[in-house]
Amino acid sequence: MSVSEFIDGPFWYFSLTVFVLGVLWRLFGMLTVGSRTDYSVPRSSATAAAIRTNLTRFLPNADFWSRVKLPVIAGYLFHLGLFALLFFAAPHIEFYREYITGFGWPALPEWAFILVSEIAFLGLLLLVLYRMMNPVTRRISSRGDYIGSVLIFVVMLTGCLALARSHETLRVVHFFTAELLLIYFPFSSLMHTFTWPFSRGFTGAHYGRRGVGV
Repeated sequence: MSVSEFIDGPFWYFSLTVFVLGVLWRLFGMLTVGSRTDYSVPRSSATAAAIRTNLTRFLPNADFWSRVKLPVIAGYLFHLGLFALLFFAAPHIEFYREYITGFGWPALPEWAFILVSEIAFLGLLLLVLYRMMNPVTRRISSRGDYIGSVLIFVVMLTGCLALARSHETLRVVHFFTAELLLIYFPFSSLMHTFTWPFSRGFTGAHYGRRGVGV
């Protein structure tokens, strides 16, 4: 078995298994953790507050905008760009059709792929620089936060280099780094990809039940 066959075969299935089981385990642990019964009289609906908080917190409160506009804008550039790359890049759609879904959908033209790649790179670099230069985020950041950012950067970079698909080695390197990211994902803060609606909803429900708007 060649290196490329190992990466395309056994290592792909191993990394996917670690990713799926790890994510499910983390979500199970979060959702089943014990909590104390709240015997206070509710002043408002916790469920409504949880839904409202999830829907209204995609942008920060206007009072804080001047202090957080850089990470917010950079965050949207990165996350929306990455979403477009993951689900609308032609090679990815071809991969999903062959290995996962069995069907495909319309892809971005090459010029749009390049544009969203640049947007995602810009957002990621701005977020990392902000994390390193802002005294608060620098203090609360861990080594794992930087490892995740570096892995994502490398996966994106190798993906752009492999776009022309003129060199099989570039495709294999990209696939291998993506598999490493899948393995690392469930054990890192990248899990916020799946946990943010729960954490945001919990905060809204906790304060909403007490009649406090957040």
